[in-house]
Amino acid sequence: MSAGRDAVRLWFAPTRVQDEGATPDYRFSLANERTFLAWIRTALALIGGGFAVDQFLTDHLTHWSRVALALALLAGGVACTLRAVNHWVRCERAMRRGVNLPVSRFPALLAMLVAVIALAMVAVVLFGWAG
Repeated sequence: MSAGRDAVRLWFAPTRVQDEGATPDYRFSLANERTFLAWIRTALALIGGGFAVDQFLTDHLTHWSRVALALALLAGGVACTLRAVNHWVRCERAMRRGVNLPVSRFPALLAMLVAVIALAMVAVVLFGWAG
């Protein structure tokens, strides 16, 4: 529990990250930041998609299926946002320590979530389920 709390504290204290190890080549830090921003863009797209499903598919889905799809997209956006900052900190710390970059199953889980939602939306388009 305390390891998770300490990890979250690092999100809001970037100077503590800078105190670790040696400063990496700035190009690697900038690449890490670009990756962070790509995760944030993905999160924004998921959140926007969740709102779009809820607001614009009122005539095409039942209430509960629309809510389920919207909540899945919104949850994916929230998870993606939290994962973005966590991954940024973990990568920055690894580069400063000179160790291997962290690996994660999150990209695969996110891809599976998006694939399941996409298949559900294909079914909506093909079968025209009305609410």
